[in-house]
Amino acid sequence: VFLCSPNNPTGTALALDVVEAAYDASDHAIVVVDEAYAEFARTGTPSALTLLPGRPRLVVTRTMSKAFALAGARVGYLAADPSVCVALRLVRLPYHLSSVTQAVALAALAHAEPLLATVEAIRAQRDRIVDELTAMGLRPVASDANFVLFGGLADQRATWQALLDQGVLVRDVGLPGHLRVTAGTPDETSAFLTALATTLESA
Repeated sequence: VFLCSPNNPTGTALALDVVEAAYDASDHAIVVVDEAYAEFARTGTPSALTLLPGRPRLVVTRTMSKAFALAGARVGYLAADPSVCVALRLVRLPYHLSSVTQAVALAALAHAEPLLATVEAIRAQRDRIVDELTAMGLRPVASDANFVLFGGLADQRATWQALLDQGVLVRDVGLPGHLRVTAGTPDETSAFLTALATTLESA
């Protein structure tokens, strides 16, 4: 059983009781909680890591692709019961990570503080986007990720194209009336908000 928390594309984190219920209902299955965006979660958002004790079938995965900006390195990790870790060691490929990838990951961990400092800045822009979209009369989803899904659009495809025509690329995730925007720098946020306001005014 695979659960994403925070979810993509909604950005919403699962309550721990949902994870517990899935675990209890899964009988003998492994339950994997993908917390790829966990570093961006709002203060007080719980992690499934706290549920690991006493749950030998629970696995929590994370990645260095998001908060550490190492998407190209393809480095992930997990926390689980020792028995699960032993079993994974038996079946993993012998050269699953190159020496370069390992060196990059170790260097990132050695400089974790400055690298993760950007997370707070991205959170601030995400929250700014939520506030501004709400003020525009749109319906942003409260996000625990580095992006915001928002609804209330009459035609998301036309809006997507209008934004692109103004040099702003967002994501059409296939939900009617919704688009997803990734939080970036303050200037990028301003460019997005200005382009969206222009688009909505001309609609």
